[in-house]
Amino acid sequence: MVKDTLAGITSGWIVETEAYLGPGDQAAHSYGNRRTARTEVMFGPPGYAYTYVMHTHCLVNVVSGQVNHPEAVLIRAVEPCSGIELMMQRRGSHLKEQDLTNGPGKLTKALGITKEDYGLPLFERPLFLAADNELEIDSISVGPRIGIDNSGEAKDYPWRFWMSGNRFVSK
Repeated sequence: MVKDTLAGITSGWIVETEAYLGPGDQAAHSYGNRRTARTEVMFGPPGYAYTYVMHTHCLVNVVSGQVNHPEAVLIRAVEPCSGIELMMQRRGSHLKEQDLTNGPGKLTKALGITKEDYGLPLFERPLFLAADNELEIDSISVGPRIGIDNSGEAKDYPWRFWMSGNRFVSK
């Protein structure tokens, strides 16, 4: 994931995600086909940014469902790739590198992703996904999503995915 701002470019390899599968997923913002100003981008085509504020932190999702199938994937953690000094300025120079981006609110602050990025296409600047083959993937772990205890049986769905053993995965 790459973010180009006036302050500079920052990027990180995505190492942890959570899937939210729309109308039938009690943990999804679009559960029951709930269509609001906040969720509108999810009803459009895939490949766009769904940003929102949760507990004072901006979070970023990739819209993943087809038109009128409101699904998204939350980016939970990235491994910093470029612009690490700028990330430290944004998050605090006292932090260890592994604590810069090991959570959904941490990574958006470090990369400079804000609520204003809502609805941007993730295939062009200033916020985009880029392929890179430098990060080796030994295995992917799967488990329940985090922080959604009030979402009925959906809290147990194994829709969280992370790179096994990667030190930038959230706690």
